[in-house]
Amino acid sequence: MSTISVLSLSTASQAQVGIGISVRVGPPALPVYAQPLCPGPGYFWTPGYWAWSDDDGYYWVPGTWVVAPVGMLWTPGYWAFSDGFYGWRTGYWGPHVGFYGGINYGFGYGGVGFYGGEWRGRSFFYNRSVTNVNVTNVTNVYNRTVIVNNTRNVSFNGRGGVEARPTPQEERFSREPHNAALVAQTQHEHAARQNRQLFASENHGRPAIAATAKPAEFNGPHVEPARAAGAPYRAPKITPQEARGQAPGNRGGNRTFNDTRSVGNGNAGGRVAARPGNDSRNNSPRNDPRNHDARVRNQEARNPQPRSFDARNNQPRNREQVSSRDNPRPNRQEKPVVQNRPRAVQERAVNANRTPARPEQRRNPPDPRH
Repeated sequence: MSTISVLSLSTASQAQVGIGISVRVGPPALPVYAQPLCPGPGYFWTPGYWAWSDDDGYYWVPGTWVVAPVGMLWTPGYWAFSDGFYGWRTGYWGPHVGFYGGINYGFGYGGVGFYGGEWRGRSFFYNRSVTNVNVTNVTNVYNRTVIVNNTRNVSFNGRGGVEARPTPQEERFSREPHNAALVAQTQHEHAARQNRQLFASENHGRPAIAATAKPAEFNGPHVEPARAAGAPYRAPKITPQEARGQAPGNRGGNRTFNDTRSVGNGNAGGRVAARPGNDSRNNSPRNDPRNHDARVRNQEARNPQPRSFDARNNQPRNREQVSSRDNPRPNRQEKPVVQNRPRAVQERAVNANRTPARPEQRRNPPDPRH
């Protein structure tokens, strides 16, 4: 099953996938679910998200607890709508939480910053007001009230979603050194992709496995199902293959975002730009070789050039001689210059300032009739 991975294994691969997915249909709303109990000290919460498969569309990657790199915080990835496409911005680890589209992922990720905990030296302390921890197993805790203004379950940034923009501080955080997703996170996503009940086409925005206590553990008492879909589910009207296409502008400079495959619905955003010499409109009358001479004559009318003369009779050549249609089989003995005439005319049309060559003085053999 062909799938575009949303996470990555290394910093180098993060650069390749950073804005590597463009889709014509938006992700479902974020489901409503509870956070599993934190397994122990040092675990960090990574919220669930909708990932994309080219074969089957969106599927839910459950939120989970992972062992965090010391001193690092997770900035979640997010979908952003622009120019008719939904593009995925990959998450990363860094010293601060940057911009994640203003999406309210919950449990400390209210749309701006992170309030679920903080590093104090090499120990992570949990804010009990927004995270589910057992004080018997985890003693590094504190209580701080968090007010979240965005209570929507919208899962993408942009028109029709959360219209938020990064603050100057978030832009500064985005330029800090970052690490890509952990191997455990990538394996977790891959495991989710293998589970049919996590696809939106199956669960209609309400996955049976919404969150897990540890990565890729989809069975057991610590699995939290979705309590409800975030919004009524609307099935896409096009197939996943048709939903993929070329995003205009290549925003972010990421070449992977520019998929050159053309989709079947005729949307202009999926067209492949025509290149010189490779015009897809091959059936157009413009490309009929029989119309070449008319175009050549139009070029001469726009760019008048000195007319060459026939050496045999010192008369201007007739335009009719240019057309191979009017002289399909010239006399083999005469070898008239008109065989090369269209090429000479084309060359002059490219460079109007070039002094025309005098091919009749070099190329015409003596007329055998004299």
